[in-house]
Amino acid sequence: MKISIVIPSFNEEDNIALLFEKIKTILQKEDYECIFVDDGSRDATFENIRKIAAENKQVKGISFSRNFGHQTALLAGLTEADGDVVIMMDADGQHPPEVIPELLNQYQKGFEIVNTRRLSTGDAGAAKNLSSKGYYKFVNLLTDIKIEPASSDFRLMTRKAVDAFLQIDEKDRFTRGLISWMGFKQTIVEFTAPPRMTGVSKYTFKKMLTFAWDGITSFSSKPLKFSLYAGIFALLFGGIYSIYILIIFIMGKTIPGWASMMLVILLLGGIQLLSLGIIGEYLSRIFNEAKNRPHYFIQDRC
Repeated sequence: MKISIVIPSFNEEDNIALLFEKIKTILQKEDYECIFVDDGSRDATFENIRKIAAENKQVKGISFSRNFGHQTALLAGLTEADGDVVIMMDADGQHPPEVIPELLNQYQKGFEIVNTRRLSTGDAGAAKNLSSKGYYKFVNLLTDIKIEPASSDFRLMTRKAVDAFLQIDEKDRFTRGLISWMGFKQTIVEFTAPPRMTGVSKYTFKKMLTFAWDGITSFSSKPLKFSLYAGIFALLFGGIYSIYILIIFIMGKTIPGWASMMLVILLLGGIQLLSLGIIGEYLSRIFNEAKNRPHYFIQDRC
């Protein structure tokens, strides 16, 4: 049995060698390959991958022409992998290689996909952990898929599952959601995430927000129905407010017209703009799919 390890890497020059040494120690008796995907790093990440590949026949490296994103790097690695089982993991050391034997153990029990769930998140604070759990509960509420809170992209997939995954040709990819949507026999392994080996996280707040929004819009049309619900609410509000105005008028009291008018304009204007924004987001996703551009370009290999 051959094992493929897919490792997306972005500005991780100091972690590449450290991570590979751990993997090499754990898999020394196995037939394996390590595929490092350099996602347009601005440091010496790919140079270090090239050095390791020159000294270890198990290591392959590909370098993107620019930064295409973590999810696209995962796709590229899975496309390159030819193992009977494929394991995805990050390059920063927070997906501990020590968990790999347990992933393989679950595979031996007949599972096609072995996901992982963090019991703690190394460098992350309580606020981030809490917001992550809340987000996945929100996604599960809006969509027909079920993603475990605190799940990660550290997982094992069989060749059958990988081939099925590669048939999905969406441009805006949300891997965790796609894995859940695919089906197959799945299980979860829990692990404690250690702190990063070196450096700081490259996942900015903006990237996290984009990732979160992709997760919702990739698997749910419910935000599109917001304008319908908002319209019903506005109609009810308008009806109730009209009755209130009529009662005030009958009682002979002065009605401040400008205030009520401003309230209605702001309410309806806000609903319309928000609805247009949501529709625009879905249209942009359709536009991206229609352009049918390649997912990525490879600049170099080793």
